[in-house]
Amino acid sequence: MFQLAILKDTLPIHPSNFGAPPEDALIAEINKKYANRVLHNVGLCICVFDLSQAGEGRVRYGDGLLWYKVVFRLVVFRPFTSEVIIAKVKSSDEEGIRLTVGFFDDLFIPVQYLPQPSAFDPNERSHFWIPDSPLTSPSELLDTPTAGRMYIDQAEVLRVRVEADGFCDDEPGPPRVLDGVVLDRAGVGEKEKEKGWERRRAVYSVTCSIAEQGLGPVAWWNDSRIEGEEDEDGEVDGDGDGDGDGDEMDQG
Repeated sequence: MFQLAILKDTLPIHPSNFGAPPEDALIAEINKKYANRVLHNVGLCICVFDLSQAGEGRVRYGDGLLWYKVVFRLVVFRPFTSEVIIAKVKSSDEEGIRLTVGFFDDLFIPVQYLPQPSAFDPNERSHFWIPDSPLTSPSELLDTPTAGRMYIDQAEVLRVRVEADGFCDDEPGPPRVLDGVVLDRAGVGEKEKEKGWERRRAVYSVTCSIAEQGLGPVAWWNDSRIEGEEDEDGEVDGDGDGDGDGDEMDQG
């Protein structure tokens, strides 16, 4: 879910920070510039992991700042394809389920990646699954008794598999025209805006799936526990090899 990205930049140190150790001042400046920012084809920046290189500070004419050329490693959020992660349901609609991991909210499960047969209940504002049902159409599923439905409620914790991720990089320019309708850069027409149909395009989004055994609400699977959760005996669920060795983070 987290990776290391190697970046280089030229950063200024304000005179008010000249008294601080250069490394601390540079790390603070990097975090100020990159934390909670999405870099295209890199991911969501979290914080500095370490400094790899830092040149000598130089003062440029006219600004009084001390400029450093630095190479550093950033911790970034970018789950890889087929990775299984834990997320929480933020909202649901006819198109699918939106998830959050707390610091990132642009995870989405389209309806085709839900367990089948499933349907969206407009009264509950939630999707539900009916295991082993011969019915397939949403209208037929909505006529079934609610007692046999397995709902995916808001704020429920899910185990999901990452299918893909994508970056949105809208280029500045004049509005586009499609079939005589003027569209803005987000691809939304003026009439749609008046009706409230405008949507925010996420700079970075992750598409997930729960259409496999073991995925979906963790409450569905009695024998599964979230990694690190204690069992009834107070023991932490781990990999069971007992060698005491941890997994090394990818230095990518």
